Amino acid sequence: MLTLLLTVFSTLAAPICDSAWRYDVKTVELYLEGGPQTLRDEHCTPVLTLGMRQTLVLEFDILGAEPEDLRWHISHCTRRWLPDSLDVQDFMTGFPEGSVDNYDPSFTTLNDYIHYRTTLPDRYSEFIHSGNYIVTVTTYDGDTLLTRRFCVSEEAAAAYLEVTRPYDGIDINRRQELDVSVAAKNQFSDLRPQYLYIEAQQNGRLDSRRWLEFSGYDGQRLAFRNRQPNIFHGGNTFRYFDCSNIHTPMYNVLRVTEYGGEYLALLRPDQDRSAKHFITETNLLGGYKVNVWDRNNPRTEAEYVWVCFSLPVEQPLIDANIYVVGAMTDWQLDSTALMEYSPERRAYTKRLQLKQGYYAYQLLALPTLHSPLSTLHSATARLEGDHRETPNRYTVRVYYRSPSDRADRLLTVAYK
Repeated sequence: MLTLLLTVFSTLAAPICDSAWRYDVKTVELYLEGGPQTLRDEHCTPVLTLGMRQTLVLEFDILGAEPEDLRWHISHCTRRWLPDSLDVQDFMTGFPEGSVDNYDPSFTTLNDYIHYRTTLPDRYSEFIHSGNYIVTVTTYDGDTLLTRRFCVSEEAAAAYLEVTRPYDGIDINRRQELDVSVAAKNQFSDLRPQYLYIEAQQNGRLDSRRWLEFSGYDGQRLAFRNRQPNIFHGGNTFRYFDCSNIHTPMYNVLRVTEYGGEYLALLRPDQDRSAKHFITETNLLGGYKVNVWDRNNPRTEAEYVWVCFSLPVEQPLIDANIYVVGAMTDWQLDSTALMEYSPERRAYTKRLQLKQGYYAYQLLALPTLHSPLSTLHSATARLEGDHRETPNRYTVRVYYRSPSDRADRLLTVAYK
């Protein structure tokens, strides 16, 4: 089964992302058991420490009234989130798979669903190689339901992050520069720049990931600064709404109605914020939190609601697509997040079926012929605006691979 999954992923020739592969799989969360709640709320990729027996918790819902027999599988990946050639015994002891056998049906909800919860790996297994990992949930017939990423770090280096003004002096009011320096620790002495690979990412956005370039030595540290990949567009604080209460509209929700056996939440129309002054607001950084005001257990008592987004525009954009982006759409720039133009309403619209709670998101405008990996284009400029004051969250992963290593190693993960 695991070999078949790796073969399928390899043929895709694209990085493996956090994805739900079936329409009825909802609200997937993977987090470190007992870890900081803030990281879980922001839906960061969880990071385990090599040599420590830590456990991950995987939770998700499947719409419907009947439970399914499900299994999880763990595989090791390259620094670019592609399957590598390591055998199971090379990256962990014990078994890389198990059953998802802990589930509860929803209680007194309009739409039935099953809430699944499992911990991994099992108590007899342990990771013995650092790097990127994927957990895949499948049916017993082998159909893939979801994939989620996590990392295992050696903590053999320390990364120091600083957000400054761009070194080139261009557009300093709209852009931010992330400077990184790396130092070895724990008697790790072979820290050479030609073996280091530094990935930087702004918030959870997949289109913001880039590889930094070595710029020189700063004392005992290796510096990665004053290069074009270090510069990010500032963006804006995330928009958000709260549908924790389906009886009384809350923040940015105009009304909630029941129609045809479904709940529909109509949000206030979004606005173009690109020409507005920067205003500091409560910021979830694109994450979400399942929450219900009048129930005791959000995991099984929260309703699923069709949330209706709209962006009034007189004419559709002929050179760009607009996406609703955040953890609620797995940060993907695909059909799930793509807004469609409605001539009758003269607006871009989108409907997403979400569990009750509060959610943060941004509206990204990407040119139709643009590669999302480019560092020169700002996806936020057209509708959100770019501001150097924006409190973005940066994640830096420090990978290492010497000629004697069989796979990429992860030395540390740092946040700013």
